[in-house]
Amino acid sequence: MTSSALFEQIQAGSTHLPEKLLQDFFSQMDSDYFEQFPLETILGHLELTAKLTFESPCSVTIHTLPSRQYEIHLVAYDYFSEFATFCGLLASFGLDIREAAIFTSREIVSGSKPKIITGKKLNPWKGVPLKRLTGGLSRKIVVDVFRVQAQKNFSFDSSAQQAFQQHLTSLLRLLQKNHVRQARREVNRRLIEHLGATTKTTGEMLHPVHITFSNPTSSPDTVLDIRSTDTPAFLYAFANALAMRGIYLVKAKIEVKDDQVLNRLYVRGRHGRKIQSQTEQQELRTAAALLKEFTYYLSWAPDPGKALDHFDQFLDQLFEQPQKASALSTLGQASTLEHLAQLFGSSDYLWEDLLRRQHDNLLPMMRQYQKGPLVRSKALLSKTIATRLKEAKTIPQKKQQLNQFKDEELFRIDMRHLLETSSLPDFSHALTNLADVIVDQALEQSYMAIRPKSSKTPTPSMAIFGLGKLGGGELGYASDIEILFVYANPQPTKSHQTSKITTDFYERWAQEFLQWIEAKQEGIFHIDTRLRPNGDKGTLTNSLEEIEQYYHIPGKAAPFERQAFIKLRFIAGDRALSKAVEVHRNRFVYGMDTWDLPTALHLRQRQLTELIQPGTTHVKYGQGGLLDVEYMVQYLQLIHGHEYPSLRTPNTLEAIEELCHASVLSLSERQALHDDYLFLRQLIDALRIVRGNAKDLVLPPSGSDEMVFLARRLGMGSTDWQKSAQAFEQTTHARMAKIHERFLKRFSKKKA
Repeated sequence: MTSSALFEQIQAGSTHLPEKLLQDFFSQMDSDYFEQFPLETILGHLELTAKLTFESPCSVTIHTLPSRQYEIHLVAYDYFSEFATFCGLLASFGLDIREAAIFTSREIVSGSKPKIITGKKLNPWKGVPLKRLTGGLSRKIVVDVFRVQAQKNFSFDSSAQQAFQQHLTSLLRLLQKNHVRQARREVNRRLIEHLGATTKTTGEMLHPVHITFSNPTSSPDTVLDIRSTDTPAFLYAFANALAMRGIYLVKAKIEVKDDQVLNRLYVRGRHGRKIQSQTEQQELRTAAALLKEFTYYLSWAPDPGKALDHFDQFLDQLFEQPQKASALSTLGQASTLEHLAQLFGSSDYLWEDLLRRQHDNLLPMMRQYQKGPLVRSKALLSKTIATRLKEAKTIPQKKQQLNQFKDEELFRIDMRHLLETSSLPDFSHALTNLADVIVDQALEQSYMAIRPKSSKTPTPSMAIFGLGKLGGGELGYASDIEILFVYANPQPTKSHQTSKITTDFYERWAQEFLQWIEAKQEGIFHIDTRLRPNGDKGTLTNSLEEIEQYYHIPGKAAPFERQAFIKLRFIAGDRALSKAVEVHRNRFVYGMDTWDLPTALHLRQRQLTELIQPGTTHVKYGQGGLLDVEYMVQYLQLIHGHEYPSLRTPNTLEAIEELCHASVLSLSERQALHDDYLFLRQLIDALRIVRGNAKDLVLPPSGSDEMVFLARRLGMGSTDWQKSAQAFEQTTHARMAKIHERFLKRFSKKKA
């Protein structure tokens, strides 16, 4: 049949449709489209095309076939990454694609030129829509026909079909606004939740993908022929991989025969041109195959959307490396992809501050991180860093080596903890050992950098003490390093001026020390010196005599400073000096003077009213938050520490055990405090690693995606992510309510 005859038939069958619409559709659709479909189907597609509007960017008809199969006809405005979105949504509804024919109109039709929309130039590759022109098309459209098979135990009845169309419209509206990443993340979430409920093992997903390229001179498109074993959501995984590499799909024919995928895709590269470079073809072949396989491991990721985005960025960095063959071989292993999904799906912060910066070392570390224990002894760490510092010749080189060692070891500890879900005490122990060694080396190296040249100058005596989480040996994600500098009084000299110079030397030493430990981001080994006498208004360093004068009763130290001194622990420097400080600490903190509990409880109440935004749940400062647990333990240490020396420990879990041994706590109270402390610490670590902020410890909004991903990070996910998040949220609120109730019950009588 001639084209004019076909058009006459189309006109005759669509007399109620605008003539301009028919002309645009007929002139801009690929000739293969009219050969593929009978007249009746074409007329149906025209009916769907006529319904397209800005508010309804897609139209769908669904025909039920025998044997739980369906034929889905979909007409929509053309947006980038649209085909992958269609395929992912179909898979998330339990529909396996058996055949598909994909067509895209050639250009924006009706001779319309790019228009300015809210100050932005319309780009057909970006997917910004125009409103429908009167009687014609406004922009490129796609016509997709899928034959799908409903999976066992999944129904695609009328209600499911209605839900499918609603979700599809919502996703295309995101693509309208060029929110491709957000649309991809929503599809990934639905799909991975579905795969998690239907796929028993991801280890069976790895199958080779054979891709061949051809560039016929008669076509402006590159032709990709893809052959592989069919796996759940294969077409989505592959189409999404192409979209993530900037590949635009023009036309496709999809077939699945005997579990073998036979796909022919007509595509264009990042700039709308053919893909002709051998290097570009090989990189695309490799990246598409890896991204496709990686998709099946997203069920291991707390946040699948973040995992996929970060993996794509990682591949970009990988292809820039001169020696990438070994890395690509490692990526081909199932265990590597599984672990990368866990790491890349943890948080944007972890990617930006650790993984992206360490991308050269990431894959070697993936092979080596399991060697040796999580907790490395301080002796081993000290020996290793001492060797590296000895090889460095200049002060800048030594600083670089110290911080490089810190970052590498921190990366190893974080990765081991994330991938093996080690216990919080072990994780804290590993971080604390590293912090102790780094502080010790920084103190020594900073002294060497400014030490007096005269051999007659007496050797200075200074010690560094840890406070807070460092003092307690309880470091976690984004914990800062709270320290206190104490020096011994200068030796008597003949002149007051010499003594003053010696005193000033300790201040310069502390200033130099602070230049040796770098923190890329607040919280990660960020040095905090505010817990010193007089805070920021005081000097960085204090003599032993100044410490004894400030921290005594009565003295300048506030009640909260007496409580904070529970956490004092010697880290580095003069051991003899440290013994003197510790003796005074015990006299000050655990002496006969009664602990001012009413003042402490008043301060706790102020925290509840002044530090928490109404309507939010703060897991540190809020009612039943971590401070209720820690303060309960510390108050009991202050009240009973004079009588029981075993209570004089800076570590919270050890203090809980000793309080039970001293019969201050019952066995049930001991167990509750122990479990509550670990729960809240793990929750805080999970919040910090996703947000990269040590201070933002408010629970996510109820029902939000952030709450879902938080629950998954804490291992509380199930096949129904939303229900798991609701259960986690309810459990958290119930636990915090009981914690605060126990806190009030324990101290309300004492307050009175």
